[in-house]
Amino acid sequence: MMVVYTRKLTPPKRSFFLFGPRGTGKTTWLKQVFPTALYINLLNSRTHFHYLRDPHKLFEEVEALSGKKWVVLDEIQRLPELLNEVHSLMNEHGSRYRFALTGSSARKLKRTDVNLLAGRAINRSFFPLVAAELNYDVEVEDILKFGNLPEVRAASSKKDKIDILEAYCANYLREEIQQEAIVKRLDSFVRFLEVSAIMNGQILNVANVARDAGVQRPTVQGYFQVLEDTLIGVRVPAWRKRIKVKEVSHPKFYLFDSGVVRALSYRLREPTLDALEKGFLLETWVLHELRAWMGIHEMGGQWHHWGTPQASEVDFIMTGAGKSAGIEVKAKGEWKREYGKKLEEMIEAGQIKQGFGVYLGSREMKVGKIHVYPILGFCRRLEKGHFF
Repeated sequence: MMVVYTRKLTPPKRSFFLFGPRGTGKTTWLKQVFPTALYINLLNSRTHFHYLRDPHKLFEEVEALSGKKWVVLDEIQRLPELLNEVHSLMNEHGSRYRFALTGSSARKLKRTDVNLLAGRAINRSFFPLVAAELNYDVEVEDILKFGNLPEVRAASSKKDKIDILEAYCANYLREEIQQEAIVKRLDSFVRFLEVSAIMNGQILNVANVARDAGVQRPTVQGYFQVLEDTLIGVRVPAWRKRIKVKEVSHPKFYLFDSGVVRALSYRLREPTLDALEKGFLLETWVLHELRAWMGIHEMGGQWHHWGTPQASEVDFIMTGAGKSAGIEVKAKGEWKREYGKKLEEMIEAGQIKQGFGVYLGSREMKVGKIHVYPILGFCRRLEKGHFF
């Protein structure tokens, strides 16, 4: 029996693009919220060929619909030419037809010749499940090991979760990379993926990744852009606040899901998480919840990291609406005051307004100036919209 999760994202009342990695549940959600919509799945080869031969067929078929109607175009990046027909329908019929346009890759849509509807469709993002969508009924260790993709969360055994994640990564390579001919050499990209997964959550050092993967540096720079364009990777830029110390200026790079991180780094079958890996995976989860809830609440904020060459760092700094807050993430069962020392210094200097600690313990507390939350407690805070 298929498990259907109730998602927290509210469907817009006007046309919109919905971007998110494959397998996050975009299609399932759209069928839930728009059950009477005309649904066009461009992953279906027959459907794709039908519109590839004559894109104007879309215009004719939509015009034949009676009354006001939603139209879902799933995986629009497979045939961006259809956006011209969507634009024509909007011009001729105003809001009679509204469109939900999903994409698991922004690569083709970033081309300068692609019609992005001149601002007539807003942007929304879709992510793997947040803790609230699982009713907080989760084992923290299991999330760190296998992530939050809906199919993984619905799986009943460890073996099934491993199989699903390995298939997910294989399908990503086959359908997003190989079929679209995004890279010239798939073997080089596969080596790069493993190295980038091993370095998940660390300062982005292109030269080191190139050396470890045995790939030229300019090629690696392009590969990181591929990860961003296909929505499975995100840069967290360095934060600058005129602090009178030398700061790290390079971004960090995270993959979007801890289970995918472990699949690409070939660690899924390892029975335990070592301390270093657990720390980066917990950061990955926290960043996922931040990004998802900022989108759900339409926050419009940004996130950064801050650090110095002397290894003093803050994992995340959120900014938005004239406010700022720092977050320190520790994969520890006990919180020590020293973990929040840098946050306290930044609060006292007026560089941030608030500081939060997130850890694997069970008690919520205030340590000095820092509000400390168990991971699920922090997720509950974000659900309420309390970012600052």
